[in-house]
Amino acid sequence: MADDNGNVLDTLEPGSVRRIHLVGVAGTGMGSFAGMLKAAGYDVTGSDENVYPPMSDMLRTWGIPASTPYRPENLDAAKPDLVIIGNVIRRVNPEATAVRERGLKQMSFPAALGSLFLDRSHSVVVAGTHGKTTTSSLMAHVLVAAGKDPSFLVGGVTQNYAGNYRVGKGAHFVVEGDEYDTAYWDKGSKFLHYRPRTAILTSVEFDHADIFRDLPHYEATFEKFVRLIPEDGQLVVCAAYPNAVKLSREGCKGRVVTYIAKEGADADYTPRNLSFGPEGARFDVVAHGESLGTVRLPMGGAHNVENALAVIAAARGLGLSFDEIAQGLASFSGVKRRQEIRGEPDGVMVIDDFAHHPTAVRETIAAIHHRYPQRRLWAIFEPRSNTSRRNIHQEDYAHAFTGAARASLKVPERHDKVPVGEELDVRKLVTDLQAQGIPAEGATDVQTLVDLAAQEARPGDVLLVMSNGAFGGFIDKLLAALTARAGKGA
Repeated sequence: MADDNGNVLDTLEPGSVRRIHLVGVAGTGMGSFAGMLKAAGYDVTGSDENVYPPMSDMLRTWGIPASTPYRPENLDAAKPDLVIIGNVIRRVNPEATAVRERGLKQMSFPAALGSLFLDRSHSVVVAGTHGKTTTSSLMAHVLVAAGKDPSFLVGGVTQNYAGNYRVGKGAHFVVEGDEYDTAYWDKGSKFLHYRPRTAILTSVEFDHADIFRDLPHYEATFEKFVRLIPEDGQLVVCAAYPNAVKLSREGCKGRVVTYIAKEGADADYTPRNLSFGPEGARFDVVAHGESLGTVRLPMGGAHNVENALAVIAAARGLGLSFDEIAQGLASFSGVKRRQEIRGEPDGVMVIDDFAHHPTAVRETIAAIHHRYPQRRLWAIFEPRSNTSRRNIHQEDYAHAFTGAARASLKVPERHDKVPVGEELDVRKLVTDLQAQGIPAEGATDVQTLVDLAAQEARPGDVLLVMSNGAFGGFIDKLLAALTARAGKGA
């Protein structure tokens, strides 16, 4: 039948397969899952259209053969007991077609993760529009530091572990819960496969406009997620998002705990005596009206204080002591591309951040401004995601650059998933920023922005570069240009 998706499995016993082949192995999530499967003892192969560094190097290090391009013959060589199909793979993909025709067992990445790992673990899932990668990485590190030997799979490279997965022998498995779709045959969110027993919900704001129609449609998938938590489970939710608290209280059968980074606010976990400096944040933790003690967090920004409070609440629910948690927080080295200092040539600090939603842009600028209050902050932003390329958040972006002394914006290229007439109007955004007294400009190409920054950045400046993609190599080009400038004594 034309609509037959083949031998798709929702569940699988871990011992029933040995050879696993991943179609779409070069993606960040799929590649890391391939590494995790290999570390767990499976024979792993993969294929993709193109395999570039750093994933090509990582796969080689892990001993995972990656074939290119997609073709049925890759399956002949792999002889898999199970094929995992990535969510970027379309039904017409030649390898996916061959998998169907041959009747091979196949699963989505989330379903396989759920069956092979999460089903036998205490699954700790971090979901939400913002902060998933940092919060899940921080949660995992606190458990490692406390000697709990957890497993984890997160969406960014954690600086403490030089990777984004770990296979441990402990009871806990921390996973970043993505609301994006699962596979060509399963348009539900990935996190619906993750069997949450403990969960953190950081935020719910409209995102992924290529999949969700509007905010109610987006909220509906989180409503499904919180209903998965059992009666003996716990959901930790950010009180800064009343809609997230509402859907949590209405849908979750387990215990609901709230947190917010506002001192004295109405939430179960709040900070007191909060201060920021070049070394990060320091604050006392107040839980249910009782002061637990002081924590030091080597990251700036109110949003990271909130991320830490979420981890504290969830970790206490897992039985960790406050001292164990505080020690873990203090020794966290961060995540690549989250306020990551890439270099400071010629006295110009260049910071790389993944921010793309207007809330994330606003909070990241505020965090860097608080961390380096004496330095001029130049925000450089590429709207690259399907949502940020649209005018859905046009007005929100216009108010997201407060604290920046200057703003430079990349004009996004046309994208076939963004309807004509719904594009972000960068020219209007520049005008709106200028009206607020923020010098701003837009450019259609990366090199123009590189040249501008390299020529006009002054020693002592902080250049905050925000994009959820490679930004055309902007940062590497800028660092090279600033280094050359310093060599000339400019």
